[in-house]
Amino acid sequence: MTTLVFGHKSPDTDSTGSPIAWAWYLSEVKNTPAKAVLLGEPNTEAAFMLKHWGLEKPAIIADVTADDKVVIVDTNNPAELPPSINEAKLQAIIDHHMLVGGIKTKTPIDITIRPLACTATIMHDLMGADVAKAPKAIKGAMLTCILSDTLEFRSPTTTPHDRAVAEKLAADLGVNIPEFAAAMFAAKSDVSSFSDAELLRMDSKEYSVAGKELRVSVLETTAPKVVLDRKASLMASMVDVAKEDGADQVLLFVVDILKEEATLLVPNDLVKQMAEASFGAKVSGDTVVLPGIMSRKKQIIPALKL
Repeated sequence: MTTLVFGHKSPDTDSTGSPIAWAWYLSEVKNTPAKAVLLGEPNTEAAFMLKHWGLEKPAIIADVTADDKVVIVDTNNPAELPPSINEAKLQAIIDHHMLVGGIKTKTPIDITIRPLACTATIMHDLMGADVAKAPKAIKGAMLTCILSDTLEFRSPTTTPHDRAVAEKLAADLGVNIPEFAAAMFAAKSDVSSFSDAELLRMDSKEYSVAGKELRVSVLETTAPKVVLDRKASLMASMVDVAKEDGADQVLLFVVDILKEEATLLVPNDLVKQMAEASFGAKVSGDTVVLPGIMSRKKQIIPALKL
């Protein structure tokens, strides 16, 4: 039976590349047939990664069955996983996020959760010397994942180990990190073809804060004006997106990669109160700039309160 390897819904680069890397490792090194799948359409940066390294886009699935053997990567949150995840034959979790809870397994499993910036860094460690066997495209995917999750080492989640692994992979591949990262971020910033609803869901996660169900969305870009010029329609679209997704509110943080700051859209009093309580900000309009805020995992989610 083939093991399915997948990350979270709204797949970003790490949730697209890491399943591909781990499926290669299971199949080619561990002799355990595996294939990467996705839980949604990959974002523009992930699509760039697939094209650049000549990787086939994994199939997109909507759910799993009780017969499916699965490995979860880059999340451990049931809200970000298929509806029937607790019915499947879960084999392992490889992740770098806080432990959420709620996943139930039928047998003991391998769990690796480490405080690193990227799932691909953890996989590089778990593969050990076998990384040398990986084809160029797999190493390239892992490098892209790390540069994406660390925002080319700008994110506060970055550890010296993430950087060392990325630099080792880049040297092995003959990749100039600043040039390659610039091309990645340009791809990530090209959101012109997406609807407001697609942008609000593109890189989003579900969280509960003070009894409120939130969809916390982050758009990392080198061209924030392109997104902020659409703020009126984005804020109007938040109402329908929240309703359709069973949330009380959508929060959208537009992260300026180069300035290393985030702009939070403030469509109503609830978000205003949350911004002021969470970040000590003084909100006077429909946006607020949060200097130094770049990481949802490390700086946004832990701070959110009412």
